[in-house]
Amino acid sequence: MTILMKIRPFTKSDEKEVIKLWFKCNLVVPWNNPKSDIERKLKVNPELFLVGIIDDRIISTVMGGYEGHRGWVNYLAVDPDFQKQKYGKEMMRVIEDKLKQLGCPKINLQVRDDNTDVIEFYKSIGYYDEKVVSLGKRLIPDEEYDIQKDY
Repeated sequence: MTILMKIRPFTKSDEKEVIKLWFKCNLVVPWNNPKSDIERKLKVNPELFLVGIIDDRIISTVMGGYEGHRGWVNYLAVDPDFQKQKYGKEMMRVIEDKLKQLGCPKINLQVRDDNTDVIEFYKSIGYYDEKVVSLGKRLIPDEEYDIQKDY
């Protein structure tokens, strides 16, 4: 039986718990400092940074963004103890609704190509491989992040 999850906007006091969740879900890579990503997000569409809570514990996150042309989704995370119980699907439904209310016509997201389980999850909720190449260029390098030191 799936337990009801409360979804609300991220608050600064959530930071430690959110970063620990992202590490637990293998979302943190050396070239993206999660503290910096959170600080940047809080400057742009902070209302689109959501957390999912069960029993006062953050079990899920999602970051949405919209720049007037396309919406983006980043940091969808569901604690492994709660995966495959439709919490990820619910987080996506809520962020999609919020983006649609802003007039967003389409959402883009990126998944590492070897993360086949996540690719299948997104396909199961209507996303598809657009057969495009994703290119990136780092403009501001992040400091390395050490969870042991910082937490």
